[in-house]
Amino acid sequence: MTRRVESGQAEAFSRAAVAVFRLNGRFTAALDRLALASGLSAARWQILSTVTGESLSVSAVARRVGTSRQSVQRIADLLVRQGLAVYLDNPAHRRAKLLTATEQGVAAKREIDSCLAELARQLYAGLGGEDEVHRTAEVLRGLSGALSSIGSDDSP
Repeated sequence: MTRRVESGQAEAFSRAAVAVFRLNGRFTAALDRLALASGLSAARWQILSTVTGESLSVSAVARRVGTSRQSVQRIADLLVRQGLAVYLDNPAHRRAKLLTATEQGVAAKREIDSCLAELARQLYAGLGGEDEVHRTAEVLRGLSGALSSIGSDDSP
């Protein structure tokens, strides 16, 4: 492969990475605005959503959301202090408690999800409909999978 082709590929992926970082920032800001009404942040909403209807260890939550165990632990402790989640005994591991949403946590998530539905409606319209949203999501999943398969996914 020539240096020119390699340079063009690197530039294309650099632009893609910057676009994904920008998108992440915008999603986080939008979710922070929605979650704020319920006394949450986007990060707390993400963790709460992950353990609504399912009890998971902090490590399992971290793997699922692609962040460090320590970050999830800090947020989980905050959710527990707010009464939005509880730790349960884990029959598979004495020390690794399971995190699950409380009824109050489920209600807070439901409130945010209803606001999120309006944001989704606006985004669908702006992107040209459901097919385009599905296509975009598929491209993002493909990029994420490709990065994971080459060992770039260092998250726990």
